[in-house]
Amino acid sequence: MKILLSAYACEPNKGSEPGVGWNWAIGLSKLGHDVWVLTRSNNKLSIDHEVSVNRFPSNLHFIYYDLPAWVLRFKKAIIGVHIYYLIWQWGAYKVAKTHHEKENFDLAHHVTFVNVRQPSFMGNLGIPFIFGPVGGGEYAPWRLRFHYGIRGFLTDAIIDMMNFSVKFDPFMRRTFRQANWIYVTSEMTKKIIPSCFWHKIKIHLAIGLDKGGIIAPNNSSQGLRVLYIGHFLYWKGMGLGIRAFARLAHSNPEARLTMVGEGIDGERWHRLTEKLDIADKVSWISWVNRKHLTKIYQQHDVFLFPSLHDSGGMVVLEALSHGLPVICLDLGGPGIIVNDSCGCKIVALHKNEKQVVDHLSSELFKLANDTPQLSKLSSASKKRALTFIWEKFIFNLYEIITQSF
Repeated sequence: MKILLSAYACEPNKGSEPGVGWNWAIGLSKLGHDVWVLTRSNNKLSIDHEVSVNRFPSNLHFIYYDLPAWVLRFKKAIIGVHIYYLIWQWGAYKVAKTHHEKENFDLAHHVTFVNVRQPSFMGNLGIPFIFGPVGGGEYAPWRLRFHYGIRGFLTDAIIDMMNFSVKFDPFMRRTFRQANWIYVTSEMTKKIIPSCFWHKIKIHLAIGLDKGGIIAPNNSSQGLRVLYIGHFLYWKGMGLGIRAFARLAHSNPEARLTMVGEGIDGERWHRLTEKLDIADKVSWISWVNRKHLTKIYQQHDVFLFPSLHDSGGMVVLEALSHGLPVICLDLGGPGIIVNDSCGCKIVALHKNEKQVVDHLSSELFKLANDTPQLSKLSSASKKRALTFIWEKFIFNLYEIITQSF
């Protein structure tokens, strides 16, 4: 098939949204499709460099488009970002239409932004249209928001209102109506879409792993080494995770927690470790490159990731690929990725903070005191990660779609 891939964010050797766009482009080309990627002009330099180094096949093409410089001013305000993105999508459609008249695409596929609140106009091309996978409809249960602080509590309330508005947003309703297939990252995201479109929806994560990314662990022999990697933000749940680890640390003095990342809630978490008298058992590391990150994964035993509304959770996949069992909540992407074979997901709905902390700490205690079980979960973690390899991941989604042609 000749596929037009709409990937606002698309950049090699990057995580998050840019990595999603890039890997969908590469994955589809490896499946033999003729792929035309429509993305932003500021991605061109890194894409050109990657293409020149790795000499990608001739069935992968890039179309670059960006708005005039004066429009970039919109991005400086929170509301402005959404306006800017809306304008970019409309302009991207105009560019796509011109290329469609020449290339006669078989299919249009929107992959980034991975956000159910942001529309795509590629359905206007009049050809089969895939929207997603998209997320963003995940939300934290109300009882687990009280450790946020006022800023976090209000921010989540605003996100709730934005998600509620999706049902009435004319741009989103048009996007859903025009889409032949809608892929969402979780059941929560599905529920914020009008029910009249549910027959088009399937659950499918937006993220995957490289085939060569499965690495043998090098677990520690003294004390449980617990790892968190991610932004230091209230909704990542480490306000709960640190409290759970503190219980383990008080009973197992050799246990250690490593916090990798940065963010506006870092200072609050620092103070929490001091308040709980575990500051000497917690190490803090700023963002590091991927090579160094691999070493950090290998130096730990368990990955603790109690995020309250992650649509994906790329670090969860990476942790599994390094043989680290994952302890998380049964919310969003992590709740889909993790099963009993590779870790534990705590039921969060209808639980209060104390109950969740109790469950998190209980799982940490189990792994700290059961080396054979830890080893078993470690081996199974790598097997679980193999089910999320990009090529297999994309093939499974497109297998259903290609049968329709």
